[in-house]
Amino acid sequence: MTSGLSLFGNAMHRSVNGLLGYEGVEVINPEGGKEDAEEEAHRGRWKQEERESYWKMMHKYIGSDVTSMVTLPVLIFEPMTMLQKMAELMEYSYLLDQADECEDPYLRLVYASSWAISVYYAYQRTWKPFNPIIGETYELANHEGITFISEQVSHHPPMSAGHAENEHFTYDVTSKLKTKFLGNSLDVYPVGRTRVALKRDGVVLDLVPPPTKVNNLIFGRTWVDSPGEMIMTNLTTGDKVVLYFQPCGWFGAGRYEVDGYVYNAAEEPKILMTGKWNESMSYQPCDMEGEPRQGTELKEVWHVADTPKNDKFQFTYFAHKINSFDTAPKKLLASDSRLRPDRFALEKGDLSKAGSEKSRSLFSLSLSLTHTHTHTKKKKMLNSFLHTSKMSTSEMELKGLLEERQRAEKRTREAKGHQFTPRWFDLTDEISATPWGDLEIYRFNGKYTEHRATVDSSDGIDEVDLAAIEFNPWQYGNLSTE
Repeated sequence: MTSGLSLFGNAMHRSVNGLLGYEGVEVINPEGGKEDAEEEAHRGRWKQEERESYWKMMHKYIGSDVTSMVTLPVLIFEPMTMLQKMAELMEYSYLLDQADECEDPYLRLVYASSWAISVYYAYQRTWKPFNPIIGETYELANHEGITFISEQVSHHPPMSAGHAENEHFTYDVTSKLKTKFLGNSLDVYPVGRTRVALKRDGVVLDLVPPPTKVNNLIFGRTWVDSPGEMIMTNLTTGDKVVLYFQPCGWFGAGRYEVDGYVYNAAEEPKILMTGKWNESMSYQPCDMEGEPRQGTELKEVWHVADTPKNDKFQFTYFAHKINSFDTAPKKLLASDSRLRPDRFALEKGDLSKAGSEKSRSLFSLSLSLTHTHTHTKKKKMLNSFLHTSKMSTSEMELKGLLEERQRAEKRTREAKGHQFTPRWFDLTDEISATPWGDLEIYRFNGKYTEHRATVDSSDGIDEVDLAAIEFNPWQYGNLSTE
């Protein structure tokens, strides 16, 4: 039986790839369904001619790390940056509050690991966030008493650092993604270090997430899977959680499923955990063999919140809050991702059906934020925009302008003999080993806390239109790229 299924799978694989003319390109339907494989291969975001041209452009990068590539079409982007995506871990932060309040050391890990799993529902989106510009930041306020700040601390390699804090916990992360392009799929390795400190008992938790795979980038329906182990370790006691994310099989078998145990320091199972990362997680006390204890029952610890129906980018309600100026603090930093003209243009262009006058206003704002084009060029780009029903050209141009200004700022910095220095995080001497390579660690320096305290205590801050603030992550202002 197994042999027969294997032969069937290989035959279908060859049939699809033979049809497309490319060997080694796997096409499957993760949701199941009755479509045959050839029909499934033609589904997705790309038109036939786009698939062909994009394949010709990208196939030379097979086996490469494409993290820093800037030649990707705007069609695959979502109106969010990687710095904002880091903040999505805060949606179910109440689980960390509960972990801090919990006296049972094993149940504490149930809450904390469920928090780590909860973000995967949002991470299944198939659009790429914008790469942050060096010096770019993101601030989050007005959510569960949390202060959140993230900053792009390095350009080559691209690295971000983040810090969050409320009365129950502090959260610190240094992130450096590593990718491997495989033709029709992309492997993403989270080369990072995530630490959570629970304030009541001073417990420190370390998180190692599984890798992620983006399937069917060009041919077929694009979908995301994260097969492998997630390990959360209590560095204070030695207790840990090991959860296994099942890989998606043919016709969706095993997709979303997560199972594992909370272990004590002697690696004896104490609590079993089970669920689906797109739905809910539950737990139950277990015996030394990992079997549920008699007289106990499975209890739900986390359930995904309601989400918008038919949302353009599959954003959750919380993701929309992240993009909103309603979650911005007073005197928003000019380097904040919300203010990026390319991200802002994509968000407004794809999420509204406004008339040309509103579009004219938006595009004028976007151009004024760049300060890099002459009047003639502005007028030419504006006319092009007003006669285009989609935003892709203007977004790509805006994105290119920002990237060119970034290069200009780098030239000025190097000419002055200066090195880029992050404002809110300091590079340490610590090197952390991860399953996918060593990582330089950045530490929150506390200056943002001082900055925010000063701003919040000031009575003389006038109400301003946050959206009108000029985006400026640069150390050197008003650079010309002409």
